[in-house]
Amino acid sequence: MTNVAPLFDMFLFGALPYVALALFVIASVVRYRMMPYTYSSLSSQFLENRQHFWALVPLHYGILTVLAGHLIAFLFPREVLAWNGRPVRLYILEVTALAFGVMTVIGLVAAMVRRHSVPAIARVTTGRDWIVLSLLLLQAASGVMVAVLYPWGASWYAAIAVPYLRSLFTLTPDVTILAAMPWLIKLHIVNAFVLLALAPFSRLVHVLVAPVPYLWRKTQVARWYRRPKVAQ
Repeated sequence: MTNVAPLFDMFLFGALPYVALALFVIASVVRYRMMPYTYSSLSSQFLENRQHFWALVPLHYGILTVLAGHLIAFLFPREVLAWNGRPVRLYILEVTALAFGVMTVIGLVAAMVRRHSVPAIARVTTGRDWIVLSLLLLQAASGVMVAVLYPWGASWYAAIAVPYLRSLFTLTPDVTILAAMPWLIKLHIVNAFVLLALAPFSRLVHVLVAPVPYLWRKTQVARWYRRPKVAQ
């Protein structure tokens, strides 16, 4: 058993990241060249707008804010640790990240309820959509659970996870950094790699073309034309 665990960790954290990145890059390029008109979220807003607003707006604001926090800590780990040196700053950062994480979960749940409960949306929802939505919910929920069960993530992420992620970019993955991490944190990391691999094959591909304007785009208005009845 002691020999199996290191090999399993080597696959999940040493090989899987590169497989996921290769799939993401190659499949994204192939899809763009062969099916450029599918390079979007295939929005269903014109089919139903009210639930769309209350689901997708908190989802996008929440997930983009959380991702921005991860990116900042990855690029500036020392500065983040210095910022967290004062307890008040650390508390504010932790509460803010948790709030946006919960917002992401709420948005995802609302989006899944919408796709199930609105007949017009259910008809255009594929099995692939449900898989991606489920994995996104798992990612967001596990992130919230990590924040609650293993607090001060803004600090240990910069001190532990960032060195591991940077080792991937230098092609020297140091999986020993994550060996002692709880299984929930490992699940959160592995699921992120799985989502990266699936992105080019799903609606997630739209993040490569227009991720930001979506947040303040105007409401789409659909006008239906019906031929007037001929008087008998």
